[in-house]
Amino acid sequence: MTNFMTDSTIESLLRRMAEGLERLTPPPPDGDDLGQANAFVWRAESGRLEPVASVNAVDLGLLKGIDRVRDILLENSRRFADGLPANNALLWGARGMGKSSLVKAVHAELAPHHETLTLVEIHREDTPSLPPLLMRLAALPRRFVIFCDDLSFDDHDTSYKSLKAVLEGGIEGRPENVLFYATSNRRHLMPRHMIENERSTAISPAEAVEEKVSLSDRFGLWLGFHGCNQDIYLDIVAGYAEHYGLQCEPEEMRADAIEWSITRGARSGRVAWQFIQDLAGRLEVKL
Repeated sequence: MTNFMTDSTIESLLRRMAEGLERLTPPPPDGDDLGQANAFVWRAESGRLEPVASVNAVDLGLLKGIDRVRDILLENSRRFADGLPANNALLWGARGMGKSSLVKAVHAELAPHHETLTLVEIHREDTPSLPPLLMRLAALPRRFVIFCDDLSFDDHDTSYKSLKAVLEGGIEGRPENVLFYATSNRRHLMPRHMIENERSTAISPAEAVEEKVSLSDRFGLWLGFHGCNQDIYLDIVAGYAEHYGLQCEPEEMRADAIEWSITRGARSGRVAWQFIQDLAGRLEVKL
């Protein structure tokens, strides 16, 4: 029995093969033209920089109780935006005290005066994709701050080794137009038990611990954030209330804010903002 295919059959088969190859081939990179956006999210699975139309940033002046670290990060970022030497920064410490808010607020403060300053957010689980991202950014005529929120590493997670090489230790080094900012609740980015396990099981405990904690040494700036007292907490609340024009009796607002913090079991900038959202809702004011 003779098998043969007509021209239309061959054409249909070739078309299906082409469509299959197109699905397997990753989309082309965005190219050098990133448009007018000055903030992006790195999508590692597709290798794309996704523009962010509006960054969720608060006014820099609303961040209370962190004046020293605010000024340090602002100056470091301004130097970088001006093409001067600057350091990678690790913002570590208490939850809800404005670590990630400060990074976004500093960018929002500087971006209008430095058109090439660009914020790129990378998710913690995508840090192994940093090398191709850096290669991409190095070829672009902008200044990039790569931002990773809540960076930390758990047991059996070895991706911190690639991050160490990217930050300082690689042959190529960090591109001149790229800076890395990270936030973490942990100063050494790893839980204490993980470091202690290395100390107890390694042949050379000191060297094993050094391997774990040396990642944080790659950050030239360590900016510590600590829990706030009641006065600072109330100052944050008052600042938000004034900024958004919330009309409320000061003593009543003070008592309500204190009660709110007690029910949350904490005082922080995040708790203050949550109280302000509740207050604005009760006053029927849109933020």
